[in-house]
Amino acid sequence: MNKQLNRITLLCATACVMLCGYRTIPKMQNIQIGIRQLPASAVTVSEIQSPESTTAPQTETEIRETSGTEPELFAPPVQPKNHDYIINIESDGSKAMWHARLYQETKSGSGGEIVDRHFGSLSSTVFFDLPNGGQVRNTTSWNNSELLEESKKMPLLDLKTDGTPMVLIYHTHTTESYVSPKTGNYDADCTFRSTEPDKNMVMVGDAIAEQLAAAGIGVVHARELHDYPVWTGAYANSAVTVQNILAQYPSICIALDIHRDAISDGDTVIAPVTEIDGRQAAQIMIISGCDDGTMGMPNYRENFHFACRLQETAETMFPGFTRPILFDYRKYNQELTTGSLLIEVGSQGNTLEEARYAGELVGRSLSETIRLLASPPQ
Repeated sequence: MNKQLNRITLLCATACVMLCGYRTIPKMQNIQIGIRQLPASAVTVSEIQSPESTTAPQTETEIRETSGTEPELFAPPVQPKNHDYIINIESDGSKAMWHARLYQETKSGSGGEIVDRHFGSLSSTVFFDLPNGGQVRNTTSWNNSELLEESKKMPLLDLKTDGTPMVLIYHTHTTESYVSPKTGNYDADCTFRSTEPDKNMVMVGDAIAEQLAAAGIGVVHARELHDYPVWTGAYANSAVTVQNILAQYPSICIALDIHRDAISDGDTVIAPVTEIDGRQAAQIMIISGCDDGTMGMPNYRENFHFACRLQETAETMFPGFTRPILFDYRKYNQELTTGSLLIEVGSQGNTLEEARYAGELVGRSLSETIRLLASPPQ
């Protein structure tokens, strides 16, 4: 009798927990444009903060209590374009968080100024010019003249333009975002982060993928959220994604981790910009890691060879589009495959439109680089 009573009690307790869990998790599939009406009993989960993250309100409940108003919602994120040469990968768990951290438009400008700045060629002992355009910023023990000779070598990549998956695009800091519209200032509580894929780095990755596919180049786009709800450990999370995709698509030769930079001077945020074909675009910066002998990147020079080809092609096609390649003792998962680079697309001060346009230009530059390096189609 006691055993039966214990089983009944346990079943009742389990049912209560499941019911409570169901009632306190807001459904996300029926989000409408405008203001969300949260149930009074809803409990939202706060983002776990890291030393590098902001202390601004992280949940809808906190935003409402702080500002007195509900956060503005946008239309549901635009689905990626279907294309035979694009493979989009995202877990159901990641998709379920699309509206967990809403994009907030700048309103008051209480945080400070945003200043546009074009970063041109630089002259100092750490910079040198590439023969066909662009520069390298060398902060390693490599001698500039030796590294210049290294930069002229062709990457050993088995590239094709027949739709075979060649490129992996992913985002370690997926939630990094930008401002919109272009007001010249930002709010004090602006986090420059969002889980909405048409307003964070996924948007830029989609733009790159579309250009690659249009050129006949197969691309896998990992649209996974790697830095939410916990920001720390994002590189370990993205490494798992990259390893799984490389195992599934062994033809991939290039892996690009697409980020945006953070550039500021006190309260002033700097937006790196350039004008291409009459439109303003965010400037990009390629980071190619160097191994000091302790980092487990024996093939880092292959990454650098590819970085230089992409830099030269981008500058040939779109003069002024790039900032110097950063060649430094950094890893960023670049040991996982040759052709691994991190690309910073603008900064937190650029607009969504400038960043997306920059993604399009990266895609076009990358397509041309691959075409020039590719093996003849079989």
